[in-house]
Amino acid sequence: RVFRTPIEKHGDPAAQAFLSRRLKPFMLRRTKEEVATELPPKTIITERVRLEGSQRDLYETVRSLMAKKVRDEIAKKGLAKSHIIFLDALLKLRQVCCDPRLLKLPQAKRTKESAKLERLMEMIPELVGEGRRILLFSQFTSMLALIEAELDALKIPYVKLTGDTANRGEVVQAF
Repeated sequence: RVFRTPIEKHGDPAAQAFLSRRLKPFMLRRTKEEVATELPPKTIITERVRLEGSQRDLYETVRSLMAKKVRDEIAKKGLAKSHIIFLDALLKLRQVCCDPRLLKLPQAKRTKESAKLERLMEMIPELVGEGRRILLFSQFTSMLALIEAELDALKIPYVKLTGDTANRGEVVQAF
């Protein structure tokens, strides 16, 4: 009543600032350098993966449908009240890019290509062969399940850590 309604429903900046000041003493922000000093610096390698065939066609179909849906929503409710539909459109496009099976649409189920998963499964055996350990992150737990099935098929051992993992310390130690 005091914070949620004024902030979420009315966009009250004064209530937001007051809440932020009240919470600041309880918020602890630390960097990796402060917490895990033994880790090497982060290395980022960007690799572009081109969508081909039916995956590209599906992406284009979803993109055009969602673009229309977003435009219609903006025309109906205005830009400020259309952010949920916009975020939903981005989510669906990201899902198609990761693997079409993540998208809950009948035409997505018929799409067999998955450029990112195929590229990942080319890279992993090579990296494991070099003696490397690999951390994979995904916002989509269903994507992790697809990767898990591929690793099983290749007989590559792995450990999986999710929010549901009970014995986290053991899993980290196993890694």
